Amino acid sequence: MTRPAAIPTVQIDNDTVKVTEWRFPPGGETGWHRHGMNYVVVPQTSGPLLLETPDGEVTSQLTAGVSYFRPVGVEHNVINPSKESEFVFVEVEIK
Repeated sequence: MTRPAAIPTVQIDNDTVKVTEWRFPPGGETGWHRHGMNYVVVPQTSGPLLLETPDGEVTSQLTAGVSYFRPVGVEHNVINPSKESEFVFVEVEIK
């Protein structure tokens, strides 16, 4: 199954941080990736995201405005499981 790609828009990229807005169309995904930096995610919408991980699938319920931190090395594919709604978050990578 082919999913539409999530759309990243880099807002800031300097010596300290990289800030990217991610927009996931319904069914959209990032593709498998490994994080090279510690990062904070700030959801702009509320709802579930499906994470494909090396240990299996996990569903995370996110709430707009409620941030969370993840350490360097996290590996996953992030998927918007909604068939109707876009999902948006801002990712702040700490260099």
